[in-house]
Amino acid sequence: MGEILGIDIGGTGMKAALVDTDRGVFLKEKIKYATPRPSTPENVSRVMRQLIKDFDFEGKRFGCGFPSIIKNNICYSAANIDKSWLKINLYEYFLERTGSQIVFTNDADAAAIAEMRFGRGKDRKGTVILLTLGTGIGSGIFLDGKLLPNSEFGHLLYKKSIFEHYASNGARKKKDLSWSEWGKELNVYLNHIDHIISPDLIILGGGVSKHFAKYEDYIDLNTELVSAAMGNDAGIIGAAILAEEKFSSSNQ
Repeated sequence: MGEILGIDIGGTGMKAALVDTDRGVFLKEKIKYATPRPSTPENVSRVMRQLIKDFDFEGKRFGCGFPSIIKNNICYSAANIDKSWLKINLYEYFLERTGSQIVFTNDADAAAIAEMRFGRGKDRKGTVILLTLGTGIGSGIFLDGKLLPNSEFGHLLYKKSIFEHYASNGARKKKDLSWSEWGKELNVYLNHIDHIISPDLIILGGGVSKHFAKYEDYIDLNTELVSAAMGNDAGIIGAAILAEEKFSSSNQ
């Protein structure tokens, strides 16, 4: 398809770029807007339309990572977006409001797909987990290169709540934790993941992955742990990859 638009909708930001899916790179500089508050369908679709307009992609087909469990285009969770998204058919909703056919996938799964294709997970066999440390904690898990979609390892129970309320980058900022304080919480989380999944590789993604050197000394883990090569751009690239694959197969 040459170039295809990828959009990544997160709890705090909505960003997009034109992607060369053969090389996993942006063809133009990405554009980012704050995720609207409240992040209702109406408000998010307004920003979505602006991103589409920014890249002159009106009426064209593209991919989008969305912060939800998604089955058959239906939104089944809303941990970091407005609860009014629940049970909405994303494909139909955005087709009506943008005129574009959009391939939707869980945002962490989109990031994991890009990292497995072009990043630290490339050619890795066995069990590989990507954890996106952002507003919450997203997760993508692969077995021998095949994705198991819609995992939610950030929602594992911890203390009186769930792990993403303690070990996400959002929690670090909200609680004003030092790198050492946050690193120790992250260490507990990673060891819990290691204990229940026994992966061969854990990749830390999201924007905080670029600061890995500031907290890696506080992580004591038996399993191999690396920071993502594609950082916070992975979700955009993965969304574009999925769209390109789906539309290419449908045209055959």
